[in-house]
Amino acid sequence: MATSTTSTAAKTPTLPKEVFGVDVANHELLKLAYDAYLANNRTSSATTKTRGDVRGGGKKPWRQKGTGRARFGSSRNPIWRGGGIVFGPLGNENYSKKISTRAKRQAIRQALTLAKEAKKVHVLDVKTTGKTAEVAKFLKDNKFDRKTLIVVEEKTDALIRATSNLQNVLLVSTKYLSVYHILNADAIVLSAASLPTLKSWLVKEEA
Repeated sequence: MATSTTSTAAKTPTLPKEVFGVDVANHELLKLAYDAYLANNRTSSATTKTRGDVRGGGKKPWRQKGTGRARFGSSRNPIWRGGGIVFGPLGNENYSKKISTRAKRQAIRQALTLAKEAKKVHVLDVKTTGKTAEVAKFLKDNKFDRKTLIVVEEKTDALIRATSNLQNVLLVSTKYLSVYHILNADAIVLSAASLPTLKSWLVKEEA
């Protein structure tokens, strides 16, 4: 039976400074990347009906002249109760925000740097046969009792099964890491194998 790995300072790999030691002058880029993540995952589920979509209102409420009242052609006028909605959501809105790949990688490096400074980053390997109890014991042994982000080189079926039922645990592969995941985590567990990929992905030679 596989057992969970506990931390040992002597065996902990060195975190690359190019990823975990960048300058964070302000948090503007972090906010931009955070908002972009939320916007790109937003769905357009709200819909309203315009006056042309509302049923009824075909008959003119009263004659055009002579009543002393304002002229109306339909009871489905937007200013009437039961009428259509003006400028309401139609369900086809696009809320996505674009952020360049270069800016996204820089934002992730800044987020990881802040997490390291806050002592949230831990390099540990989570070993499991697919049982939730094994990962739960790993978290308890290392005192990860709040929101924990586990970053691995590749998500295996065993890891997915073992973590899917844990409420405060999120499992992501290295190249799907985002600023949103990092900033919302109370503890970040990086596998040793994920560090080289993380460095090669986030540190690119700029033309």
